[in-house]
Amino acid sequence: MKLSCLQENLKNALSIVSRAVATRSTLPITQNVLIATDGSRLKLAATNLEIAISCWIGAKVEKEGAITVPARLLTDYTSLLPNEKIDINLTKNTLHLKCARSETSINGLDAADFPPIPEVTDGINTKIEREALRDGINQVSFAAATEESRPVLTGVQLEFDGDKLILAAADGFRLAVHYTSVLTPVSAKTAIIVPAKALVELSRFLSDQDESVEIIVNQQKSQALFRLKNVEMVSQLIQGVFPNYSQLIPQKYATRAVVDLTQFLQAIKMASIFARDGSGIVRMEMTPGPEMTAGKMNISARAEEIGENIGEVDALIDGEPAKIAFNAKYVSDVLGVIKQKQVALETTTSSSPGVIRPIGVSNYVHVVMPMFVQW
Repeated sequence: MKLSCLQENLKNALSIVSRAVATRSTLPITQNVLIATDGSRLKLAATNLEIAISCWIGAKVEKEGAITVPARLLTDYTSLLPNEKIDINLTKNTLHLKCARSETSINGLDAADFPPIPEVTDGINTKIEREALRDGINQVSFAAATEESRPVLTGVQLEFDGDKLILAAADGFRLAVHYTSVLTPVSAKTAIIVPAKALVELSRFLSDQDESVEIIVNQQKSQALFRLKNVEMVSQLIQGVFPNYSQLIPQKYATRAVVDLTQFLQAIKMASIFARDGSGIVRMEMTPGPEMTAGKMNISARAEEIGENIGEVDALIDGEPAKIAFNAKYVSDVLGVIKQKQVALETTTSSSPGVIRPIGVSNYVHVVMPMFVQW
């Protein structure tokens, strides 16, 4: 293998594929990155056997070849090189790099021993705007479970139906649902569960791209491909049945409070400082104002040995006075991914789930289970 490419392009490609490099593995070669010529381009790929990411960059290829080298070593070294041309040469299993006044040699492993990168060609095929997919991932992925006791809850369900796409995640204590649309209608209604970790990695490099995302789902192989112009990610799917989330979303409320998102989030963050020693509990008391005037929402937390905090925000309250308590982190998590200026908090009783919705759009709903406290 003999070629040359720009340092900036190689650095950016390594930063993308390194997200799929295995950190701990019984298969040491998965801690390497595959470097291979592909026509007039250089292909980089990494896999941890659950996800695989491939990236292509322009290169002047004089001789074809392939090798795998330690991903972290190559990434750290390349990031320190000047933004100039890098000459790459492979002799046996040693990769030589020369850039400006720096030269290095890195020992690698044979590319033939690298796990094959899955190819997903058959199945449901659609396209979606990059921003629409990234927003959907960001608004639901944090609600997926991190414990492996119920594997389906560690994933995000993607439900395709015509030109509609619904993303949903739940961990048993909260539920996030985002509604969006795809550019190309699917041929058949399909629901898959993609590991939340895989989608989080996908969203990170979606921000660097401008084009739409092609999605191909092969349920027989239990794989999904997300393809951009120069980047591809293949993820294994989670097998199982996702909970019927539509039954978990309350359809009625007794009290609805509309508040400024920034003020609400600030009050939650202040209360959460005191909630750290109180099981993370924040209490909310909603009091309607006189007719046609603003009411108020008190947000408080207390810890026996430290003290307490009470914050007040203005709220347009529809319905009866209400009291409810939540885990502070769950509330701050959802408020942190909403872009609108106002949100609505809908409650029924202090022991029933609360619903948070952004004001001005109808494509997102978040359900949070309450905490049981003595008032």
